[in-house]
Amino acid sequence: MSTLAVIGIIEAVAGHREQLIPLLEEHRARCLRDEGGTLGFNILKSNDDETKIYIYEIYRDAAAFELHLNSPSLKRWREETAGLVANVIVQKATPVE
Repeated sequence: MSTLAVIGIIEAVAGHREQLIPLLEEHRARCLRDEGGTLGFNILKSNDDETKIYIYEIYRDAAAFELHLNSPSLKRWREETAGLVANVIVQKATPVE
């Protein structure tokens, strides 16, 4: 099994990006605390687009990512951000080591 990287682009509804950041930070803290297979979780704000947030997550393997997708934290984050997120794009990748 190899490590899995997930690169995400979260597009906030115009004017709501700053509301999403603390909710995403809380989600990150829960994931790193409660999900043993979540190895890293970085949050970045776009300098070029005021609606975009980038995330870079590292998981022990694909199974750990599947657990994350069904986690209580992700469900909570989706509920908390309803109406604030316009779109989410997720790309999976394998880190070159």
